[in-house]
Amino acid sequence: MIHADTTIRQFDRLAPGGGRTLYDRAVAVEAPIAVEVNGLGYAVLMATPSYLDDLAHGFVLAERLIDRAEELIDVDAHATDAGTLLRVTLAAERHGRVADRVRHRVSESSCGLCGIENLEQALRPLPTVSARSTADDAALFAAAAALRDHQPLAQATGATHAAALCAPDGHIRLVREDVGRHNAFDKLIGAMRRGGLDWDGGFALLSSRCSFELVEKAVLAACPMLATLSAATTLALDRAATAGLALRTLVRSDAMLAS
Repeated sequence: MIHADTTIRQFDRLAPGGGRTLYDRAVAVEAPIAVEVNGLGYAVLMATPSYLDDLAHGFVLAERLIDRAEELIDVDAHATDAGTLLRVTLAAERHGRVADRVRHRVSESSCGLCGIENLEQALRPLPTVSARSTADDAALFAAAAALRDHQPLAQATGATHAAALCAPDGHIRLVREDVGRHNAFDKLIGAMRRGGLDWDGGFALLSSRCSFELVEKAVLAACPMLATLSAATTLALDRAATAGLALRTLVRSDAMLAS
């Protein structure tokens, strides 16, 4: 961990009728994380600067820079006044893939043929999910009801998302939190990779809406089922259907949507 997850800030607390008092409250830390891969500047993430090894492992997998965990050789985090520099070293045979992705990122604001190429990169074909979750509806309801108890950072600040690895019976096995929903999921997937954990017939539960990026992260991590507390977008539904990923969205205590 480079910085604390929270800091204390002072606010004016306003009440109906004009009451005003000073109020100290924990605030979630959001800081720039500059990701450098094999010496090339790759991305700047706005994230909670903790569990950075997990973040790096999940991020390079989601970016399709690696296929196997052992292709990530080293992660080195350096705190600076402006944020954190996260240096990631991949196996030499993956350098060409890194350079190609950096080239696309540099031209993302382009138009014309470069723009068309970038659109194709954004919606690259996904592998098919072959694993299946054995969790029933009761397990999803149980996990959703228990998630808040596994979110200490959200309880303290009200400002973070969570991503949870859930067993088939709904038991929450592992959670990662972050100010960004994508970062939280990358951290969870990275922690699983580093710890040798598998889905084992379970599912992922996210405290956010179901966007297409989260669907793609789930598919690339071979997740058999993705559940989210909020709704899905059209592209998320389409990408999940194409890849064969089971979705459960708008998960509430008494209902959810299945697709």
